Amino acid sequence: MTRFAVVVTNYNYRPYVAEAVDSALAQTRAPAQVIIVDDGSTDGSPEFLRERYGHDPRVTLLLGENGGQLAAFQRGVAAADADVVCFLDADDRWKPEYLEKIGTVYDARRDVDFVFSDLQTFGVDNEDIRFEDSNAAIDLGYTAISTYFLIPWYGAPTSAISLRRTWADAVLDLPDDFRKQWKLCADACVVHGASVLGARKYYLPTGCVEYRTHGSNGWWATRRTAVSLYKGRIRNHGIVRYYAHRAWLDDGCVDHSKYEYRTKPNPPRAEMKRYASLAMRGSAPWWKRCERAISILLGHRRGKAN
Repeated sequence: MTRFAVVVTNYNYRPYVAEAVDSALAQTRAPAQVIIVDDGSTDGSPEFLRERYGHDPRVTLLLGENGGQLAAFQRGVAAADADVVCFLDADDRWKPEYLEKIGTVYDARRDVDFVFSDLQTFGVDNEDIRFEDSNAAIDLGYTAISTYFLIPWYGAPTSAISLRRTWADAVLDLPDDFRKQWKLCADACVVHGASVLGARKYYLPTGCVEYRTHGSNGWWATRRTAVSLYKGRIRNHGIVRYYAHRAWLDDGCVDHSKYEYRTKPNPPRAEMKRYASLAMRGSAPWWKRCERAISILLGHRRGKAN
């Protein structure tokens, strides 16, 4: 049976962190480890965490200087001794069935490397957020070529992503100077890195991830502004190109996009559109590219990937 390590990252979220940790400890399928990484908080979090969890054998407590979210991810994963690593922000929480639900996929599908979920926001705003607005599970197959060219978001915010430990090691094997650039929103490194390096991805709507909105949390507070969207796109472009260099991907890989599309058993409409657009690129004659795009469009109508 798949063993889970939960990495809870905290920076100055003392009012919320116990709720996050307790939600991990209360799972109906108990994690093998709950690892709390405090990233140099100055609000009394270290003392609070020592008092509340310092003697709990289920909890590994890592305290240290502020290094940002990427550094906290790296410290947490380095301490993990489990098959799958799940991330949980200190201001979010899970319903008790979360690990049980994603565990059914990891147990049954050894070929699946990365599972992400939907989430519901609470606090300032309330909203259901789903991948491609889907209520159904989606086996996304492989997503390296699509990510290389189009940079879609094959994932979710931190608290709704999980991946096998070997993949967590691979995506977080980054130079030290990346830590300054990714003090926030380091889940982009995990999401895009897993895609480009070749992880098989699976979307499972669980209804169990609750994302707190309170004005100061980075992704929610800035996701709708033009400046943050621009900066985010530039940073995402850079991290995708870094992982692509490691995977020896270049522009010529677009000629193989139809084979990547075939790894998706029942791709949603948005995937069909992405891969049809990819089919129109590349070095093949224009008529061959059109033929590939039409094949994808017709295959989607028939309910299968061609």
